[in-house]
Amino acid sequence: MTKMLIVAPHPDDETLGAGGTILKYKQEGKKVYWLNATNTKEEYGYSKSKKLKRDKEIQSVNEAYNFDGFYNLELEPAALDKYPKVEIITEISKIINKVKPNIVILPYEYDVHSDHKIIYECVYACTKSFRYPFVKRVLCMEILSETDFSDSDKGFVPNYFVDITDYLDKKLEIFKIYESEIGEHPFPRSLENIKSLAKFRGASCGVKYAEAFRLMKYIEK
Repeated sequence: MTKMLIVAPHPDDETLGAGGTILKYKQEGKKVYWLNATNTKEEYGYSKSKKLKRDKEIQSVNEAYNFDGFYNLELEPAALDKYPKVEIITEISKIINKVKPNIVILPYEYDVHSDHKIIYECVYACTKSFRYPFVKRVLCMEILSETDFSDSDKGFVPNYFVDITDYLDKKLEIFKIYESEIGEHPFPRSLENIKSLAKFRGASCGVKYAEAFRLMKYIEK
Protein backbone atom coordinates (compact mmCIF):
# COMPACT_ATOMS: atom_id res chain seq x y z
CA MET A 1 0.00 0.00 0.00
CA THR A 2 1.48 3.32 -1.11
CA LYS A 3 1.51 5.97 1.62
CA MET A 4 2.11 9.68 1.11
CA LEU A 5 2.86 12.30 3.75
CA ILE A 6 2.41 15.96 2.88
CA VAL A 7 4.07 18.44 5.23
CA ALA A 8 2.63 21.96 5.25
CA PRO A 9 4.21 24.89 7.11
CA HIS A 10 0.74 26.44 7.47
CA PRO A 11 -2.85 25.32 6.92
CA ASP A 12 -3.65 26.03 3.23
CA ASP A 13 -0.17 25.17 1.93
CA GLU A 14 -1.20 21.53 1.48
CA THR A 15 -4.09 22.57 -0.76
CA LEU A 16 -2.25 25.25 -2.72
CA GLY A 17 0.70 22.99 -3.44
CA ALA A 18 -0.80 19.54 -3.74
CA GLY A 19 -4.58 19.60 -3.32
CA GLY A 20 -5.24 17.92 -6.65
CA THR A 21 -2.55 15.31 -6.04
CA ILE A 22 -4.02 14.50 -2.63
CA LEU A 23 -7.46 13.98 -4.18
CA LYS A 24 -6.04 11.89 -7.02
CA TYR A 25 -4.05 9.64 -4.71
CA LYS A 26 -7.02 9.15 -2.39
CA GLN A 27 -9.18 8.22 -5.38
CA GLU A 28 -6.54 5.68 -6.42
CA GLY A 29 -6.67 4.04 -3.01
CA LYS A 30 -3.39 5.34 -1.66
CA LYS A 31 -3.13 6.35 1.99
CA VAL A 32 -2.49 10.07 2.46
CA TYR A 33 -1.41 11.79 5.68
CA TRP A 34 -1.19 15.48 6.54
CA LEU A 35 1.39 16.99 8.88
CA ASN A 36 0.80 20.67 9.65
CA ALA A 37 3.58 22.58 11.36
CA THR A 38 1.93 25.72 12.77
CA ASN A 39 -1.32 26.91 14.25
CA THR A 40 -2.87 30.07 15.67
CA LYS A 41 -3.02 29.88 19.46
CA GLU A 42 -3.94 32.45 22.09
CA GLU A 43 -0.48 32.15 23.66
CA TYR A 44 0.95 33.32 20.32
CA GLY A 45 -1.15 36.49 20.45
CA TYR A 46 -4.12 35.36 18.38
CA SER A 47 -7.68 35.95 19.54
CA LYS A 48 -9.82 33.07 20.75
CA SER A 49 -12.19 33.60 17.83
CA LYS A 50 -9.28 33.44 15.36
CA LYS A 51 -8.07 30.19 16.88
CA LEU A 52 -11.54 28.64 16.83
CA LYS A 53 -12.04 29.70 13.22
CA ARG A 54 -8.71 28.23 12.14
CA ASP A 55 -9.34 25.00 14.06
CA LYS A 56 -12.70 24.68 12.32
CA GLU A 57 -11.06 25.27 8.93
CA ILE A 58 -8.45 22.59 9.61
CA GLN A 59 -11.12 20.12 10.69
CA SER A 60 -13.23 20.84 7.61
CA VAL A 61 -10.26 20.45 5.26
CA ASN A 62 -9.22 17.24 6.99
CA GLU A 63 -12.72 15.84 6.47
CA ALA A 64 -12.94 17.07 2.87
CA TYR A 65 -9.79 15.20 1.87
CA ASN A 66 -10.58 12.25 4.15
CA PHE A 67 -6.95 12.02 5.23
CA ASP A 68 -5.83 8.74 6.71
CA GLY A 69 -4.07 10.62 9.48
CA PHE A 70 -3.55 14.21 10.64
CA TYR A 71 -0.75 15.59 12.80
CA ASN A 72 -0.25 19.15 14.01
CA LEU A 73 2.95 20.41 15.63
CA GLU A 74 1.12 23.66 16.52
CA LEU A 75 4.26 25.77 16.42
CA GLU A 76 4.05 29.56 16.23
CA PRO A 77 3.44 30.87 12.70
CA ALA A 78 6.09 33.13 11.16
CA ALA A 79 8.36 32.35 14.09
CA LEU A 80 9.88 28.95 13.39
CA ASP A 81 13.34 30.47 13.44
CA LYS A 82 13.10 30.82 17.22
CA TYR A 83 12.86 27.05 17.71
CA PRO A 84 16.01 24.91 17.73
CA LYS A 85 15.91 22.93 14.49
CA VAL A 86 16.80 19.75 16.33
CA GLU A 87 13.51 20.00 18.25
CA ILE A 88 11.47 20.35 15.06
CA ILE A 89 13.39 17.54 13.38
CA THR A 90 12.82 15.27 16.37
CA GLU A 91 9.05 15.76 16.27
CA ILE A 92 8.86 15.34 12.49
CA SER A 93 11.02 12.22 12.71
CA LYS A 94 8.62 10.65 15.20
CA ILE A 95 5.71 11.16 12.82
CA ILE A 96 7.58 9.93 9.75
CA ASN A 97 8.64 6.80 11.61
CA LYS A 98 5.04 6.25 12.67
CA VAL A 99 3.50 6.78 9.22
CA LYS A 100 6.39 5.24 7.23
CA PRO A 101 5.46 7.08 4.01
CA ASN A 102 6.79 6.01 0.63
CA ILE A 103 6.25 9.53 -0.74
CA VAL A 104 6.98 12.77 1.10
CA ILE A 105 5.86 16.17 -0.19
CA LEU A 106 7.39 19.26 1.38
CA PRO A 107 7.85 22.99 0.65
CA TYR A 108 10.44 24.24 -1.83
CA GLU A 109 13.84 25.01 -0.34
CA TYR A 110 13.91 28.56 -1.67
CA ASP A 111 10.37 29.71 -0.85
CA VAL A 112 10.47 33.30 0.34
CA HIS A 113 8.74 32.56 3.68
CA SER A 114 11.20 31.65 6.43
CA ASP A 115 8.80 29.04 7.85
CA HIS A 116 8.83 27.23 4.50
CA LYS A 117 12.63 27.20 4.37
CA ILE A 118 12.89 25.80 7.88
CA ILE A 119 10.28 23.10 7.34
CA TYR A 120 12.04 22.08 4.13
CA GLU A 121 15.34 21.66 5.97
CA CYS A 122 13.79 19.78 8.88
CA VAL A 123 11.70 17.42 6.75
CA TYR A 124 14.47 16.76 4.24
CA ALA A 125 16.70 15.75 7.14
CA CYS A 126 14.14 13.03 7.84
CA THR A 127 14.35 11.42 4.40
CA LYS A 128 17.87 9.98 4.55
CA SER A 129 17.77 6.46 3.12
CA PHE A 130 19.94 4.90 5.82
CA ARG A 131 17.57 6.11 8.55
CA TYR A 132 14.24 6.15 6.69
CA PRO A 133 14.55 3.37 4.07
CA PHE A 134 10.80 3.35 3.39
CA VAL A 135 10.93 6.86 1.84
CA LYS A 136 11.32 6.28 -1.90
CA ARG A 137 10.19 9.60 -3.38
CA VAL A 138 10.65 13.18 -2.16
CA LEU A 139 8.88 16.07 -3.91
CA CYS A 140 8.94 19.83 -3.33
CA MET A 141 5.62 21.51 -4.04
CA GLU A 142 4.86 24.87 -5.61
CA ILE A 143 2.94 27.27 -3.34
CA LEU A 144 1.49 30.48 -4.76
CA SER A 145 2.69 33.66 -3.02
CA GLU A 146 5.79 31.89 -1.66
CA THR A 147 7.49 29.76 -4.33
CA ASP A 148 6.98 32.36 -7.05
CA PHE A 149 8.88 34.95 -4.99
CA SER A 150 12.05 32.89 -4.58
CA ASP A 151 15.41 34.35 -5.66
CA SER A 152 15.69 34.66 -9.42
CA ASP A 153 18.75 32.41 -9.57
CA LYS A 154 17.05 29.76 -7.43
CA GLY A 155 13.62 29.80 -9.01
CA PHE A 156 11.33 26.78 -9.03
CA VAL A 157 12.04 24.59 -12.06
CA PRO A 158 9.61 21.63 -11.99
CA ASN A 159 10.56 18.22 -13.29
CA TYR A 160 7.60 16.18 -12.03
CA PHE A 161 3.95 16.77 -12.93
CA VAL A 162 0.66 15.29 -11.76
CA ASP A 163 -2.43 15.48 -13.97
CA ILE A 164 -5.20 16.96 -11.79
CA THR A 165 -7.69 17.67 -14.57
CA ASP A 166 -10.38 15.61 -12.85
CA TYR A 167 -9.66 17.12 -9.44
CA LEU A 168 -9.12 20.86 -9.93
CA ASP A 169 -12.73 21.86 -9.24
CA LYS A 170 -12.71 19.94 -5.95
CA LYS A 171 -9.35 21.48 -5.03
CA LEU A 172 -10.80 24.96 -5.52
CA GLU A 173 -13.86 24.08 -3.44
CA ILE A 174 -11.67 22.89 -0.60
CA PHE A 175 -9.50 26.00 -0.76
CA LYS A 176 -12.62 28.13 -0.28
CA ILE A 177 -12.73 26.76 3.28
CA TYR A 178 -9.76 29.01 4.05
CA GLU A 179 -11.82 32.19 3.74
CA SER A 180 -9.18 34.51 5.20
CA GLU A 181 -6.51 33.29 2.76
CA ILE A 182 -8.44 34.07 -0.43
CA GLY A 183 -8.26 37.39 -2.26
CA GLU A 184 -9.30 38.75 -5.62
CA HIS A 185 -6.94 38.79 -8.58
CA PRO A 186 -4.16 40.00 -8.72
CA PHE A 187 -3.79 38.75 -5.13
CA PRO A 188 -1.67 35.58 -5.57
CA ARG A 189 -3.97 33.27 -3.60
CA SER A 190 -7.08 33.90 -5.66
CA LEU A 191 -9.14 31.09 -7.15
CA GLU A 192 -8.45 32.56 -10.58
CA ASN A 193 -4.70 32.39 -10.07
CA ILE A 194 -4.79 28.86 -8.67
CA LYS A 195 -6.64 27.74 -11.78
CA SER A 196 -4.33 29.72 -14.06
CA LEU A 197 -1.24 28.10 -12.55
CA ALA A 198 -2.79 24.64 -12.96
CA LYS A 199 -3.54 25.45 -16.59
CA PHE A 200 0.00 26.71 -17.21
CA ARG A 201 1.55 23.63 -15.59
CA GLY A 202 -0.82 21.44 -17.57
CA ALA A 203 0.38 23.01 -20.80
CA SER A 204 3.92 22.10 -19.78
CA CYS A 205 3.11 18.40 -19.67
CA GLY A 206 0.33 17.95 -22.22
CA VAL A 207 -2.76 17.86 -20.00
CA LYS A 208 -5.51 20.35 -19.18
CA TYR A 209 -4.55 21.00 -15.55
CA ALA A 210 -1.57 19.86 -13.51
CA GLU A 211 0.36 20.41 -10.31
CA ALA A 212 4.13 20.76 -10.60
CA PHE A 213 6.81 19.51 -8.25
CA ARG A 214 10.57 19.40 -7.95
CA LEU A 215 11.71 15.79 -7.64
CA MET A 216 14.44 15.59 -5.00
CA LYS A 217 14.79 11.83 -4.71
CA TYR A 218 13.40 8.76 -6.44
CA ILE A 219 14.40 5.20 -5.56
CA GLU A 220 13.07 2.42 -7.76
CA LYS A 221 13.26 -1.25 -6.85
